[in-house]
Amino acid sequence: MMASTQITIGEENDQGVMRPKLRQFAPLLVALVGLPGRGKSLLAHRLARYLNFVGEDTKVLDISAYRRKHMEKYASHEMFRVDNLPAWKLRQKSFHEALEDAEKILNEGISIAILDGPNVSRQQRQEIYDRFYVELGYRLMFIECVCENPEMLERNFKDILNYSTDYCDMHPEQALTDLTLKMAHYRAQYESPTLGSQGDLPCPTIKLLDGGYGGVVAHGVVGVRESKILSYISTPKPTQQVFYFSRHGESEFNVLGRIGGDAPLSSRGRRYGQALAKHVNTLNVKGLQVWTSKLQRTQATAQSINALKLHLSELNELDSGECEGLSYEEVQEYHPKELARRDYDKLNYRYPAGESYRDVMRRVEPVVLQLESESNILIVSHQAVLRCILGYFLETPPDQIPYVRVPLHTIIKLTLKGYSYVMETVQMPIDLRKYASDNNIS
Repeated sequence: MMASTQITIGEENDQGVMRPKLRQFAPLLVALVGLPGRGKSLLAHRLARYLNFVGEDTKVLDISAYRRKHMEKYASHEMFRVDNLPAWKLRQKSFHEALEDAEKILNEGISIAILDGPNVSRQQRQEIYDRFYVELGYRLMFIECVCENPEMLERNFKDILNYSTDYCDMHPEQALTDLTLKMAHYRAQYESPTLGSQGDLPCPTIKLLDGGYGGVVAHGVVGVRESKILSYISTPKPTQQVFYFSRHGESEFNVLGRIGGDAPLSSRGRRYGQALAKHVNTLNVKGLQVWTSKLQRTQATAQSINALKLHLSELNELDSGECEGLSYEEVQEYHPKELARRDYDKLNYRYPAGESYRDVMRRVEPVVLQLESESNILIVSHQAVLRCILGYFLETPPDQIPYVRVPLHTIIKLTLKGYSYVMETVQMPIDLRKYASDNNIS
């Protein structure tokens, strides 16, 4: 086992005194630690999704993906045996390729790189520390995923068997046996980080127990990004999630081609509310909650659904400011330059005395964070708001969020499968006309 490297890097001042290197704003490498089936990949991708949404450019590097590049097809657990030297060399090569790419993207301006892999030995973690913290002067934190809950382990194993490339062509019973033996090989090599001990690496370390349901132990966590990550992962998140989304039914302002406001539903909008309630009530979703905005058109749309309801101002439509209540033609007449500015940069454009899509993304952040720890939620809201929320879960690039398609009178369902969300839509049979606001205003 390698000895802990205790090196202070920096530069000498005029008196020849060594000053520690300043790294408050240096890029951050987050290295995951843990046995297979402990939820590391799901955590890595959830964390990256959140950090990217709040403006921290983040990328996940999956060490297993590097290993697969050197193999035509996964054979068996034998490649993870500690005494299988050729396989060990291949896995080490994959590990170093991931480190090289992490260094490259951090040098190129990515704020945070997440190294998704077991990293079970102290020697591996020492190498990560020496390279990124000591030599490069970057920030570094480790997150260990520990899971001993039998039900959670069973679900995690099922996800691996269903979604891992290694097992896609293997018989289920053979795959389960192989995964169990693979885990045993890793367990034989496993050296858990010892938080706060004298021999521990001097960098922030978090131990996540049973996906957060068993608690979180943190040591030495300092820094804005590190604290943001600790806060995010401290809330437990289910591994099985279903969400439903819908715009309000057609409003009188939709009919008139006016934007914003607090108009009531049209006759077609009321029919949609009835159709939505019939569809959702038939599903009989256990523990369903309905979240709407505080505007009357969303509350009226959801009023006949048999579920607890919550009305949130965070779900109100994008504030069009001085353009609120105007038709597209009136906006062209009274604010012609505003439309040109908006067309140039729809994501960042802010209406006079109003909001931008960026503003709405910040506004709905508490909603998406709460959604991450929920399931069986139906949100009835507005086009721009739903674009931001769907863009979060579907990992839509920010500049494409203002163009996410969210049609009227359509139910959108998101289901977590593996570590990605799959979208399905159900169009209700309500006649519609085309609205200028669908493409030009919202």
